[in-house]
Amino acid sequence: MSDLKTKKMPYGKELILDIHKCDTTTFNRKSLKKYFVKICKLIDMERAKLCWWDDHGVPEDEKQTFAHTKGTTAVQFILTSNITIHTLDILKNVYINIFSCKEFDEIAAEKFTKEWFKGEVVNSLTINRI
Repeated sequence: MSDLKTKKMPYGKELILDIHKCDTTTFNRKSLKKYFVKICKLIDMERAKLCWWDDHGVPEDEKQTFAHTKGTTAVQFILTSNITIHTLDILKNVYINIFSCKEFDEIAAEKFTKEWFKGEVVNSLTINRI
C-alpha cells in the first residue's frame, strides 16, 4: 500500500482552553454574545445558531448554587462546526472549545480569548482531527 493511501488527511482542528481567575463580569449573555461575534470575525468563521444553557429566567429557588454547576454554557454553531463555552461563576473559570474543519489561527484565538476574559490560561491544547 502506498503512503498516500495510508496517510490520513486532517479533517480540522480543535483548540481547547481552560482559563482561570477570570473577570466574572464577562460571564453573562450580552458579553458572551459579543465574544462570539468578535472571535468569529477574528478567525474568519461564519456564525449560525447560538444556544444557551443557564439559569436565565429560572426561579430563584431553582437556580444552580454549586461551584461546579453555577454558570453559563453557550454553543455558537458556525458553518464549519462550533464554539462552546462553559463558565463557572463561583470558581471564576471558563472552558472553551473551538472546533472547525476550516483552518484558523489558534494562537490569535487564544490571545484574544485570554484578553476577553481577563484571566490566566492554565491549559491550552490544539488537537488536529483526522
